[in-house]
Amino acid sequence: MKILLTGANGYIGMRLLPQLIALGHEVVCAVRDATRLSIDNETKALIQIVEIDFLKDFEPNVLPKDLEVAYYLIHSMSSSISDFDEKEAISAQRFNEYMAETGIEQVIYLSGIVNDEKLSKHLRSRKNVEDILYTGDYNLTVLRAGIIVGSGSSSFEIIRDLCEKLPFMITPKWVLTKTQPIAIRDVIAFLTGVIGNRQCYNDSFDIGGPDVLTYKQMLQLYAKVRGFKIGILTVPVMTPKLSSYWLYFVTSTSYKLATNLVDSMKMEVIARDHRLQDLLGIKTHSYTEAIEMAFIKIEQNLVVSSWKDSMVSGRFVKDLGKYIQVPQYGVLTDKKTIKIDDPDKVLENIWKIGGETGWYYANWLWKIRGFMDKLNGGVGLRRGRTHSDKIYPGDALDFWRVLLADKEDKRLLLFAEMRMPGEAWLEFKIDDANVLHQTATFRPKGLPGRLYWYSILPFHYFIFEGMIRNIAKS
Repeated sequence: MKILLTGANGYIGMRLLPQLIALGHEVVCAVRDATRLSIDNETKALIQIVEIDFLKDFEPNVLPKDLEVAYYLIHSMSSSISDFDEKEAISAQRFNEYMAETGIEQVIYLSGIVNDEKLSKHLRSRKNVEDILYTGDYNLTVLRAGIIVGSGSSSFEIIRDLCEKLPFMITPKWVLTKTQPIAIRDVIAFLTGVIGNRQCYNDSFDIGGPDVLTYKQMLQLYAKVRGFKIGILTVPVMTPKLSSYWLYFVTSTSYKLATNLVDSMKMEVIARDHRLQDLLGIKTHSYTEAIEMAFIKIEQNLVVSSWKDSMVSGRFVKDLGKYIQVPQYGVLTDKKTIKIDDPDKVLENIWKIGGETGWYYANWLWKIRGFMDKLNGGVGLRRGRTHSDKIYPGDALDFWRVLLADKEDKRLLLFAEMRMPGEAWLEFKIDDANVLHQTATFRPKGLPGRLYWYSILPFHYFIFEGMIRNIAKS
């Protein structure tokens, strides 16, 4: 079948794409920026890529007319606290306009479980999107899931951060709320299992794993699987705002996502039926099995996607491409060069920068800078990186965003997402004479920007000098 995959850059989309290809489907990926599709060239050769921003006005003749199935995997919960529901409604309406000019037969939408009488803003928005999609001229299949557990998922990474960093935690009362987690592997099985299945047309199904657990039990079971104990004290006085700040400072989540998650965590998210599981013959995995499978992927460095690579995990939601041309005028720079003996090995070192590898010199100073950024409402260092030795344009790299990663040209260009009075780039380039060039560029915003640059200039000398020297070691 010819399948449209929207949200192809997202956590679910990146997991679903290789499965659709493996099943023999012809896949068209709809993304806002084609340069940000974090897949290898071999996979790109197997698919078609179209650029569509569903928040912008409809553009005719963008999509192929012979599409048969489409996945709707677009959401805006992480991008805003106040108006994400309006954005999600606009995206759904615009999607219907695009579908109207194709011969689409089925649309598959991954939503949230909406069985509680009182829904959070997030779940109300998901239900509203579902209602909008039902007005489209196609057969709609809605899969309603709760917490998705898998390597790189926001829920799993938050639980991981909390348990690995806090042997004892004081938690808000929402940790006693019941939910029904589901393994990412099972979500993908359901998403592929309903393709072209007429028994699933124009119907909504709850999907969940076999366990109904409180968030407290999920934390305790995670610790048990990992082989350590944690203490949890629940208090009734922690307000939603304090809870959001608690998640924001302890975990790698953004404040916007933390706020919307806390709002949703007060609601029970439990499946009411297992019709689809019976219909497709899918046996779902337990919560502990989902954790074990996630760590197998992590330990083998086979994490396919992470929510942290989403643009909404950082500060710049739109058009990062305008920063790819590093400015030459009105900027302050720190340039370092060094002759190298083994360019291939040095390139490997560059491609491993950040995350667990660190920044090759004075990592403790980088951690302090990340902590200061977090205090100032920035992303900090906790995002790390999804892959230990692979980099794609658009990936998050600690508090940087990858603008360009070209191994053939031996060039890596990063853009800073930390909070500062200006804009910053960090570039690594190996030329034909086997000289490594390392350039930090800062475009200050007025006097505060210049004062900021000169105040940290002494640190730059030691940090950047030590960094290029250690990267150059082969």
